[in-house]
Amino acid sequence: MGTSEALSIYAILLGTLAAIAAGLTGSFALMKRITLAGDVVSHIALPGIGLAFLFGFNPILGGATTLLLGTVVIAKLEEKTGLTTDAMIGVVFAASLAIGALVTPSKDLVEALFGNLQPVSPFGLALGLGATALVIGTLWWNRHRMILHLFSPELATTLGINGRRLNLVFMLLFGVTVMLGLRFLGALLASALIMIPPTIGRRLTHRLSHFMAISAAASVLSVLGGLGIAAWRHLPLGPTVVTVASALFGLSLFMKER
Repeated sequence: MGTSEALSIYAILLGTLAAIAAGLTGSFALMKRITLAGDVVSHIALPGIGLAFLFGFNPILGGATTLLLGTVVIAKLEEKTGLTTDAMIGVVFAASLAIGALVTPSKDLVEALFGNLQPVSPFGLALGLGATALVIGTLWWNRHRMILHLFSPELATTLGINGRRLNLVFMLLFGVTVMLGLRFLGALLASALIMIPPTIGRRLTHRLSHFMAISAAASVLSVLGGLGIAAWRHLPLGPTVVTVASALFGLSLFMKER
């Protein structure tokens, strides 16, 4: 196996793992009714990606930096101002989109917005594996606390669950999940796998374990199907993956809701 082939396999593997993380994170985001926030959060990465293109360093590193910083800022502003998460996300989103559009070189803007399947180094794969394990492991470990706090905050507080800390942890995981999708889907579409696959799972089951499993499976099918079609028809990767995910949702409408 050649080096370039191995790096491409790393990219496919990382895309699959990112899809699993997105499906699981999206399941909780859907229950928290903040799936649309993912669309806004992904745009926070744009200034970092633009600066990376401008100064010649890794765009994923730049996007991840501003994405995680923006996520923390949103959580802290919500805590300090008492305004809703949606309101704080809207403020940070508007500023990020404007700054990103200003600093991103025009020749790199399409790739920044829609992503591209680039080879992944062994080090990049290791980082991706670590980030995916962090997201999946933390969500699984805290799943009961999150659900309890979501549906009965008073009882959760009585049992000693720190709601603010739990919300901050989830927002950070949310940001990491979007970061994992930046390489493939770009800043404009990185949140699509958080939004679409969980709606499929929600239609097909009400059991939490099944809901999360179906969401993750639909996300993986979207990525692998998008990769195959994009390579076959020489199409942009991000829009192709999202189109496959949308088609899967359309198919779920013909299945009996449970």
